[in-house]
Amino acid sequence: MSEIVVFSGSAHRTLAEKICSELGQPLSQSDTVRFSNDCLQIQLLANCRKKDVYIIQPLVPPTQDHLMELLLMIDAARGASAASVTAVIPHYAYARSDKKDASRISIGGRLVADMLSTAGADRVVTMTLHAPQVHGFFSTAVDHLTAIGELADHYRGRDLTDVVVVSPDLGNAKTASLFARLLGVPVAAGSKQRQADDKVVIDAIVGDVAGKTAIVLDDEIATGGSIVELMDKLEEEGCRSASVACTHGLFTGKAVERLRNHPSITEVVTTDTVPPPADWPELQVRTVSRLFAEAIARIHAGESVSSLFDGVDPAHAPPQPKLPL
Repeated sequence: MSEIVVFSGSAHRTLAEKICSELGQPLSQSDTVRFSNDCLQIQLLANCRKKDVYIIQPLVPPTQDHLMELLLMIDAARGASAASVTAVIPHYAYARSDKKDASRISIGGRLVADMLSTAGADRVVTMTLHAPQVHGFFSTAVDHLTAIGELADHYRGRDLTDVVVVSPDLGNAKTASLFARLLGVPVAAGSKQRQADDKVVIDAIVGDVAGKTAIVLDDEIATGGSIVELMDKLEEEGCRSASVACTHGLFTGKAVERLRNHPSITEVVTTDTVPPPADWPELQVRTVSRLFAEAIARIHAGESVSSLFDGVDPAHAPPQPKLPL
């Protein structure tokens, strides 16, 4: 581990410190300067020569600033003769731009992946991409972690009688099904149509939620519009109340106000892939620092990262043995 050097951008230094604490490594210092013309300059303040460098930086608002800071840090490490450079991106924001669903728009997820490679990243470590196909946008190696085991631990030990896991949309239903299997409860999903970035319509619930308590599972919550729309539909279908869980709790715009004051939401659970809002003390935050630290240690040692999720998520770990015919 003496050959590891870990840096953090300015996006989420608290998470980087937790990861380094788990690793038993110091967090090396860097200096970011913004010039009068708004350009950034990065200086890494630790020796990188022949070292394995890890740079921790989730892409959170202001996303463009944090992306550029990450690219410059990768370039600085490469220029400092690092043996390898790994970008640890707990939240890969541009994963939502994963397809061409209108004329003359860019596929930002692929473009940013190309930029990371061009800057000099040898590997990317990320968590819960918005869509699985984004993994294929990278020409570099990608270790894709999942937080559903950590979120499931929040609910274990509770009385889960009459509990149902609900996905806000059919696209996330597969992950919700895996989550429901971990807890041993049924699953349901909303039929969602997105009309704008902050406006959705959920016109039906697939599955039985009448008289049940829901655990609403999503990969990311930004404005909270989808969750509020889903809660209204669940109430119509006879659902009593809901706990809301997600990996990436961005909580932008009016999300905090919408979720903390909703009468049917009993709690909101998220992870610390992004900085939590300071004005929401009731928010339940599960740390993923141990998962990232273990992934870094295994990468450095040349060991399997996917085996971290054996029995948790077959999408991230080796397939289970086939059932006998």
